[in-house]
Amino acid sequence: MRVALLAAFAAFGSIGFGRSLKALLWMSIILCAAVALLKHETPFGAVLNHWDECAAFGALFALVHVVNELT
Repeated sequence: MRVALLAAFAAFGSIGFGRSLKALLWMSIILCAAVALLKHETPFGAVLNHWDECAAFGALFALVHVVNELT
């Protein structure tokens, strides 16, 4: 749901979809890491937490970056 929301916001960005999505994913990575640090969550534990979400957003960021560089 969050990725769909980010994509919807990026679609209306004035700097282009790819660059907007990259910026929003980068902000999501930082936000997830900050929340994980504040909650003292253990990285990659038995249950999903903000660190796992941070890693997922990082993978999406890398994918969008590679696709943008190819086009």
